[in-house]
Amino acid sequence: MKLYTNSELLALFERHIAQMPTPEEPLRLYAPIKYGLEMGGKRIRPTLLMLTYNLYKEDIERAIMPAMAVEIFHNFTLLHDDIMDNAAVRRGRESVYAKWGENVAILSGDAMLILAYNHLQRTSSERLSNIFEWFNKMAAEVCEGQQFDMDFETQTKVSVVDYMRMIELKTAALLAGSAIIGAILAGASESDCKHLYDFAREVGLAFQLQDDLLDSYGDERLGKKIGGDIIEGKKTILMVEAFSRANEEQREVLRSTHLRSDLSDAEKIATIKALYDELGVAARVEQQISQRFQRALSILDHLDAPQERTTELRRYAENLIGRKS
Repeated sequence: MKLYTNSELLALFERHIAQMPTPEEPLRLYAPIKYGLEMGGKRIRPTLLMLTYNLYKEDIERAIMPAMAVEIFHNFTLLHDDIMDNAAVRRGRESVYAKWGENVAILSGDAMLILAYNHLQRTSSERLSNIFEWFNKMAAEVCEGQQFDMDFETQTKVSVVDYMRMIELKTAALLAGSAIIGAILAGASESDCKHLYDFAREVGLAFQLQDDLLDSYGDERLGKKIGGDIIEGKKTILMVEAFSRANEEQREVLRSTHLRSDLSDAEKIATIKALYDELGVAARVEQQISQRFQRALSILDHLDAPQERTTELRRYAENLIGRKS
């Protein structure tokens, strides 16, 4: 049975997304959809769905429709996220919101959601009802996570537990949903479906924690401005951990630095990072990422599938978290 590599699955998916037909009219409804999907991205969700399917089956074309559905759904959420965040840039280009305006971004996003369900219902499977249940659960959790994230903006205190629950919903749920949909479609056992769901959830949590870490300690070659979360005063895992470990004087610095007009952006970033370093926050987050990553890999050992068939899933996790061991 053929085992596809991550790169082969990505190339296959890109061919299908590029050939996806969309209506020509109304232009201002459908052009933003094509624009958003052509902007690329890592395609980590559809790739994961196809990987979990390929653990058990080799007719990979059968997994394309649900893979398309999860990627279109993900991009729909980005269109609406950019409105809520007043974001002018997405993946290095003008966001749909900035290019066409708020009303177009809302309506095109709505049409993308419908398009996602159209692809999902074209999945050929006697398990389609179960797949729909998991897709709907995943979609609802992403919305719940986004709301919690917005609620955090007006809360003076956010616990580490609350933050982890938020990213489990907003980020990890879409990966976990993709993994279990691929497994269900392939006819995997209930036990394997649960293991793959848990694997993807742990990878998703590690991925978001690392994204938070890289925003303050990464490299601008990664494609985004370093320190953006600090400038916005965003409650990332770094900020939440810092609050939990700081004294009251330090908490005031954490609360107020991004609001100070007497400091440049560079000075604000330096001030907060110095406090992060003093509190040992980065090292603690790195430890959490490592623990989640190792837990994810250990889950794969319990699958009822030959270990050699999990090679690409392990490589997927390594590539996503940026680790080699």
